[in-house]
Amino acid sequence: MHAPLRTGRRPFGRMLAAFAGAAMSVCAAALPVQAQAQDTIKVGVLHSLSGTMAISETTLKDVMLMLIDEQNAKGGLLGKKLEAVVVDPASNWPLFAEKARELITKDKVAVVFGCWTSVSRKSVLPVFKELNSILFYPVQYEGEESERNVFYTGAAPNQQAIPAVDYLMKEEGVERWVLEGTDYVYPRTTNKILEAYLKSKGVKADDISINYTPFGHADWQTRVAEIKKFGSAGKKTAVVSTINGDANVPFYKELANQGVKATDIPVVAFSVGEEELAGIDTKPLVGHLAAWNYFQSIDTPENAAFIEKWKAFTKNPKRVSNDPMEAHVIGFAMWVKAVEKAGTTDPDKVIAALPGTTAPNLTGGTSEMLPNHHITKPVFIGEIRDDGQFDVVWQTEGLVPGDAWSNYLEGSKDLEADWVKMKCGNYNTKTEKCGG
Repeated sequence: MHAPLRTGRRPFGRMLAAFAGAAMSVCAAALPVQAQAQDTIKVGVLHSLSGTMAISETTLKDVMLMLIDEQNAKGGLLGKKLEAVVVDPASNWPLFAEKARELITKDKVAVVFGCWTSVSRKSVLPVFKELNSILFYPVQYEGEESERNVFYTGAAPNQQAIPAVDYLMKEEGVERWVLEGTDYVYPRTTNKILEAYLKSKGVKADDISINYTPFGHADWQTRVAEIKKFGSAGKKTAVVSTINGDANVPFYKELANQGVKATDIPVVAFSVGEEELAGIDTKPLVGHLAAWNYFQSIDTPENAAFIEKWKAFTKNPKRVSNDPMEAHVIGFAMWVKAVEKAGTTDPDKVIAALPGTTAPNLTGGTSEMLPNHHITKPVFIGEIRDDGQFDVVWQTEGLVPGDAWSNYLEGSKDLEADWVKMKCGNYNTKTEKCGG
């Protein structure tokens, strides 16, 4: 953990030299001392390093430290060095808000990169709005949100969940659907969107099974048996998984224990990547799928250079990279550009400078920050290999703009987010009013 830099005091040597007598020196020493201007730009890192989400979030802390070190090697930003201030909200959702407030008010960070689960993001939103600070959020999420103080560099549903379902319908012939998730806002809202989308495609309610389990759920025997039974009705069945955190490890192990193969009931995951697979035997899982906007196995010069730097930084040739890490790479590059453009870290000016900012992604394209505070991203479907990596089996032709609001939900399809022209995150195109 990088300890926050505390404000120093201005030296008195020159002041004291100007006075001739001891009495005058005493008087001068008694004068109030002005604080020295902060000589670093502090960057908050708000990721769980303990608890159920540490399996996913610890690596995001590490990549932020690497990016900050790299920027400092280039000379820093605005003539100052960057300083990481790392905190551990410990997979405790209310603690995220408390730690965010400390980062902004006590440590005086210029920006925060953090959160994984949507419940942690929802926890900190009021803090960033109240204190007018900036959060870069790097993980796929359920959409249905566009906040002025948040920049969403992970996938919206139209950049992950919808393309994944389309792939399964068209390429795998799937007709029955198990929507399996952890019990919190991201899986519930994503599955609400997917249920509406599937029904719009003619899927009957009886062919959709929706189930939720708690964070850290470990006993999957009964549930996997139910999935097998649901998939035995004579129609091709798939599992769409929004299971988060360390619950994925026993889930996949139980699939293997009960002989659920990808050829029988494929699982497509939205929260399982290289980092999560690094801790389990992946051989029985070969052929199961994940939908992301980046895979370590993608062969581009940009990705090869990043992986080499990552392994050198961590001093571990076995460390893997994953999608949310790339989202931090893109978001950090965009923040640096916006600060340079604004000539300051002042939140209002940086927020205004971010839309339209571009940054290279690691898969060979260039992502752009949109007026709705989401970015453009490619979409990839990958098959799990026996080495814990993925073979890309499908991808979009180009980059997909992130939608803040779903076209498949009644309360959302008329909403538009635009912080440049309309200065609104939920503008209703029918009533022509901002929802506030």
